[in-house]
Amino acid sequence: MENKIYSSIYKEQFPFWDSLSYTDKEYMCNNSVTKTFSKGSNIYNGSGSGGVIYLLKGCLRVYMISEDGKELTLLRIHENELCILSASFATQSMTFDILVDAEETSECYYINGEAFEYINNKYSDAKIYALETTVESISSMMWIMEQILFMSMDKRLAIFLLDEINRCNTDTVMLTHSLIAKYMGSAREVVSRMLKYFENENIVELSRRGVKIIDKKRLRELTQ
Repeated sequence: MENKIYSSIYKEQFPFWDSLSYTDKEYMCNNSVTKTFSKGSNIYNGSGSGGVIYLLKGCLRVYMISEDGKELTLLRIHENELCILSASFATQSMTFDILVDAEETSECYYINGEAFEYINNKYSDAKIYALETTVESISSMMWIMEQILFMSMDKRLAIFLLDEINRCNTDTVMLTHSLIAKYMGSAREVVSRMLKYFENENIVELSRRGVKIIDKKRLRELTQ
C-alpha cells in the first residue's frame, strides 16, 4: 500500500518517473519512508548520504554556519516542495557544508540518498532533473547572498515581508523579530529597528501576533 502511495506522488513529482523500469520504481519506493521530524531537529548535517525529501507538511531550513558560529539561512522548503540539498550527492562539489533543520514539526517522504543517486546515475532523465533542481536551489541561495551583499536593509526587509504574506496568503507575518533576523542573516536589533521605522511610517503594525502589513503599496515601493 505504501509503495502505491509513493509511486503516485513520485509520478506527479518526478518527470523521469515513467522512464524508470518497474524494478527500479520498486527499488526507489522500497527505499522511501514516511518520516516526521520534530521542530528544531537536525535532518542533515553534511555527513552521510542523507536523503531527498518531499515535504508534505511543515517547513525546513537549509543553512550554513560560519567559522565563528554565525548561521546563515540559504533556503526554506515549504509544503509540496522538494529538498535535494539534504542528499550528499547533490552537494559533494560544494566547498562548504549544508545543514538542514526542521523549522517546525514536519512530515515528509524521505528517499534514501544512495538509492536516489543510483537512479540518478542510471537514467539520464533523472540526472538532468537532479541537476536542474540543484541549480534552481543554488540560484535561490545566490539571490539571498545578493540581498545580503548589495541591498539596503529596508529593501531586504520589504522583500522578505512581501514574500511571506504572498506565500501564506495573509496580511500578517507571524514570526518573531529574532526569526526574521535569522532567516535574513541579520541581527535581531537591526531588524527590530527597521520594523519600528516601518511602523512609524505607517507601513506595518507591530504586535505580539507578528507584523501586520497595512500599506502594501509603500512596502512594494521600497523594493524598487
